[in-house]
Amino acid sequence: MDSILRTLQAQQGEMVKMLRRLVEAESPSTDKAAVDRFGAMVGGIARRMQARVRVFPSRQTGNHLRAEFRLGPGRTDGQILLLGHLDTVWERGTIARMPFRVRRGRACGPGVFDMKSGIVAALFALRALRTLRIPVKKKVVLLLISDEETGSLTSRPLTEREARRSDCVLVLEPAHGLKGALKTSRKGVGEFEIRIKGRAAHAGLDPEKGASAIEELARQILRVKQFADRRRGITINVGVISGGTRSNVVAAEAAAVVDVRVARVRDQREIERKIRSLQPADRRTSLKISGGKNRPPLERTRQVAQLFERARALARPLGITLTEADVGGGSDGNFTAALGVPTLDGLGGVGEGAHAPHENILLRELPRRAALLAHLIASF
Repeated sequence: MDSILRTLQAQQGEMVKMLRRLVEAESPSTDKAAVDRFGAMVGGIARRMQARVRVFPSRQTGNHLRAEFRLGPGRTDGQILLLGHLDTVWERGTIARMPFRVRRGRACGPGVFDMKSGIVAALFALRALRTLRIPVKKKVVLLLISDEETGSLTSRPLTEREARRSDCVLVLEPAHGLKGALKTSRKGVGEFEIRIKGRAAHAGLDPEKGASAIEELARQILRVKQFADRRRGITINVGVISGGTRSNVVAAEAAAVVDVRVARVRDQREIERKIRSLQPADRRTSLKISGGKNRPPLERTRQVAQLFERARALARPLGITLTEADVGGGSDGNFTAALGVPTLDGLGGVGEGAHAPHENILLRELPRRAALLAHLIASF
C-alpha cells in the first residue's frame, strides 16, 4: 500500500477528533469574534506543525489566515497555494440542535462538509509529508479566508496576490457528489438590484394619475428573464422582490434582486451590459441598476485540464477513480483561475448536504483525499 495513504488511514481516528474540534468551534461569517477564535485555533495547529503563520486583520469580517510550510531540505523554488475558508453559513448555536456525530460511516454537523473537512485534509496531508520526510520542492501556503460565504469582498485582493505568486492553486472546497468528482469549471456569479421609482396615487379615485413601480418592475423582470440561455450555461433567478405600501395605493417604489450565473467570461460581460442597458417602458417611471459581477467563471482551460489529469493519475494507486464536474456555484477558485493560474477545485471532503441540515461527509474518504492532496503537493 502507498506509504502516505497507509499513514493517513492509521490516523483516521485523529482526523475525526480534529474534525470534531473544528466543527464544534462554530464560525459563522457574520460573527467576527467567533471566526477569529476559530482562525486562532487553526493557526495554533499550523504553528505546532512548524508553519510560519500570519494573520491579516479585517474590520468588517473575521481575520484571514496565512500559514507557510517549507517541507524541502533546502531552498524552495516556487509556491503551491492551498485555498480554503474559515467561515460557515451556520449561525452560532446551531451545534446545539445539529451536534457533531458519527454514524454509519459518516460525520455530520454544521460546516463538516463545507468546508472544515477540507481544512483537516490539508493539515494531515502536510503533516504526513513532513513525517515521512517526503521532500517538496516548492513552499506550500495554506490561505484560509473568513468571508467566502458572503462574497469574499475583503479577502479577494489577498487571494489574488497569493495566486499570482503561485504555480498552481488547490482549492479545499468539498468534492462534487458522493463519487467525489473534482470541479474543473464553475459558473461566474453576479447579483443585480433593479430599483423602480414610480408615482403614487389613490387606486380607486384617480389611478390614472399614478405610475405603478410594481407594474414596471414586472415588465423588467420578464425582460431580464429573456437573457437566460441554458444552452450557453446562462441562468437568471429573480430571488427577492419588494414594493408598494397598501393595496389601494399605486406603488411609488419597487425593487428586485437578481442572481445571474454564466459559464464563460465573455457571456458575463454581455449579460452585465444588457442589464445595465435596461430602460423603463413607462416613461413616467425611472429605473436604477446596482450591483454587478461577484465572481468570474472558472473555465476549463488547457491548464486546468492538465492539472486534473495529474490528479487523476495520482489517484489511481490510491483506489480513487476521479471524475470531473461542471458546477453552478462559485468559490474563491474562480478568482485564481481568472488570473490564468492553474486551479483545481473540490479537493476537500466527499459527502453531501452543503448548507443543509443533513450536511455530512464519508469518513472512509477523508484519509484518501488527504493522501491525494499530499501526492499532488509532492508531484511538483
